Amino acid sequence: MNLNYNYLWIFIASFILSSLLTAVYIIFAKKFKLVDDPSGNPRKIHKKPIPLGGGVAIFLSLFIIVAFLARQGLLIDQKIAPQIIWGMFVASLVLVISGYWDDKLSLKPRQSLVGPVLAIIIVMLAGLHISYITNPAGGILQIDKLWFGYLSLILTFLWLLGMTYTTKLLDGIDGLASSICLVASLMIFIVSLTWDIKYSTTSFISLALAGSLLGFLAWNWHPAKVFLGEGGSTFIGFALGVLAIISGSKIATALLVMGAPIIDVVLVIFRRLRQKKSIWQGDSEHLHFKLRQVGLSQSQIVLFLAFLSVCFGTIAIFFSTKIKIIFLFLFIAFLLIFNYRINNYLNKKYEKL
Repeated sequence: MNLNYNYLWIFIASFILSSLLTAVYIIFAKKFKLVDDPSGNPRKIHKKPIPLGGGVAIFLSLFIIVAFLARQGLLIDQKIAPQIIWGMFVASLVLVISGYWDDKLSLKPRQSLVGPVLAIIIVMLAGLHISYITNPAGGILQIDKLWFGYLSLILTFLWLLGMTYTTKLLDGIDGLASSICLVASLMIFIVSLTWDIKYSTTSFISLALAGSLLGFLAWNWHPAKVFLGEGGSTFIGFALGVLAIISGSKIATALLVMGAPIIDVVLVIFRRLRQKKSIWQGDSEHLHFKLRQVGLSQSQIVLFLAFLSVCFGTIAIFFSTKIKIIFLFLFIAFLLIFNYRINNYLNKKYEKL
């Protein structure tokens, strides 16, 4: 089979499979009352119960496609040990299951942290770690040789936990988390074509993830017929975090593509600490909620933030690490100013009421 053709069928097959699995899950969730009921919760912006936990369809689609690729002998990338790939799926299964119980029982924040931490430990025990980062001045920094390897383990843990919780907190309006992660997975796929060996494991998995996300997005776009749920939102962030590492420590690339939601999460946490609130306390301070208060529709917000991800993801493809870091700081400055202007606008708006 022609390997160029493989890219096409992987994307199409994962899209169709995910879309079908999502449709089946919606029927299943409605039958067994696995829904997000907005009644009594003023923070909910949907008006009627919506099936919850649909991210399991993305997980199953990705797993089936990758298992088929492995059986066909296509995952032959010597750079990535097979146990890391399967460790990622075992860890992802932990996230899906723990997310299900979180949705069902509304676990306390510290209780819901157990699943992500356990998942990260599993994939790290399988051998995943950030062994090096690109030196902006040229060459690479071999961080797994520093502090007897502890620095590598600490950075890996923090990176995966940060990515997992970024998408968890990003999942606030219809189609937002799945759209941003779709862009990110496509960018990782494109980057893998420019540096990696031909037909690498990274390129296959990132493309299968992109197709699976698009298949789910067909049902998750506003007005959403299904939500990701805790398991789905944490799984896709975790998967992207793993892919960023196995694609050759392309952390700067992932930071640029996911820059808006990551910076937004950091700003919200900082704001809560400054106000002496719990960092786990839900509120409407996230950028996507503020954009709704400004007057943008859910679809407009998703398209705007996805456009930002595409723009900065394009920079990640065509420029060196040094330029990426410069643009990353410019991106941070832009979002800080943007947030400041929105806050001023909203304050003046509410003062007039």
